[in-house]
This record gives sequence, structure tokens and C-alpha cells, in this order.
Amino acid sequence: MLTPLNGKTVIVTGSSKGIGKGIAKVFAKHGANVAVVSRKLKDTLSCVGEIQDNDGIAKGFEADVASYESMKILAEAVTETFGGIDILCSNAGIFPNSSIENMTAAEWDTVMNTNARGALFGIQACLPFLKKAETGRIILTSSITGPVTGYKGWSHYGASKAAQLGFMRSAALELAPYNITINAVMPGNIMTEGLEEMGEEYLKSMAATIPIKRIGTVEDIAYAALFLASKEASYITAQTIVIDGGQVVPESLEAMA
Repeated sequence: MLTPLNGKTVIVTGSSKGIGKGIAKVFAKHGANVAVVSRKLKDTLSCVGEIQDNDGIAKGFEADVASYESMKILAEAVTETFGGIDILCSNAGIFPNSSIENMTAAEWDTVMNTNARGALFGIQACLPFLKKAETGRIILTSSITGPVTGYKGWSHYGASKAAQLGFMRSAALELAPYNITINAVMPGNIMTEGLEEMGEEYLKSMAATIPIKRIGTVEDIAYAALFLASKEASYITAQTIVIDGGQVVPESLEAMA
């Protein structure tokens, strides 16, 4: 059993829905004070309400991860509310579909600024407070897409997720002297609002490629993030956990026959 996070404060960016919402709810269940973050404050209300309905501690905050100034204001507001920052779950990300042939510079920049630069700005803004924490923790939500696999229309997304991991390894060296660890979860196909929009046929075909024969849940990712944030993971940094039901293992469907 992991040591509870009672008294610890976690910021979860992009937590109004999907994986981020799952992370926020699991951290609250295990005692953390949760800062639920979205670009629009009203979008945080559902997650905050669900946490409070289950006797958890949460408050909604508005911030744009692509803006350092916005993240700085967020970090200060969270510290004023909860007394500090112990954990940053840098989860916010976007994945618009765009072919290489038609992709514009603006589309590329928007994805990279949110997914990759957003991780940098979040860490920069939270770092003064993480330094004061007994054990600072940073967990990035990367993906198997980019670092391991590819998908048509997501070349900019894949590049951003691979960039997160390259950034993480050097960041770990700079953060270690402050007793701050940084690690990443790498989800495969997880049942979120975005995945549901891909359609029933996509979901069926994708499940067929996964050895465990199901699409993952947001809780599958959240509990891996919880472990990386725990006291028990204090000797782990610059590492990744692939959470994909074994999707990247078989060479073909025949390999699972």
C-alpha cells in the first residue's frame, strides 16, 4: 500500500475531463489537495464537484499551459490556497488531426506549444514552490504515439510527446539536487471523450490489436501517476511507464493468435 498523500498538494493541468480528470479524482481519493486546472474555470466545476461529493479536497483554477505568465499566476494562486505545491501532473495536451501535406505552421506551433512548451512553463512556474516541498514530484503525461508508435495525422502530436521525454531526461539532472523527481506515463488507447469521438469501428479495431483485449481506463493511467508521486517512488527519476495493455508488443495480429 502506498503512503497516503494527506496534506500534499497536486496541480493537475488539463483535468476538466479525460485522463487529467481521472488523475485528479484518484489523487483526491488518496488524500491530496487537488488543483483542477483548465483553460476555462467553468470547465473545472464537474471534476471539482465529483471530488467534493466524495469528501475530497479540490478547487478549480483557470490557466493556459502555453503561457508562462498564466502558469505563474496559477502556481501563486494554488500556493495561496493550499499552502504550497508538492506535485505537478503536467497532463494538458491536444491532438488535432492534420496531414503532413496540409499542416500549417500555426497548427504545428499550437500543438508543440501546448504539449511540449506547456510542460516547460508548468515546471518553471511551480519550481520555486516544489523546491520548498519535502519531496517534489513531476509527472508528465506523454504517449506511446511518437516515442514508440505512429498514427496518420498525428505527426505534430507524436513529435510533441517525444519531445517531452527528451526534455524530461535532462530536466531530471537539474531537478535532482532539489530532491525533485520527474517521470512520465505513456498511455496507449484510453477511453476518454476524445477517443469516443473516433467512433465505434475505431474502438473495436483498436481493441483487437491489444493483447488484454480492451481499451484502457483513465484510472489505469491515474494509478501509475499516483505511484510515481508517492514516497515509495522516491528513487525513480527520468523514467517512463508504458500503460497500453501490451499494445506495442505484438508484431502483428497473427502474433496474438
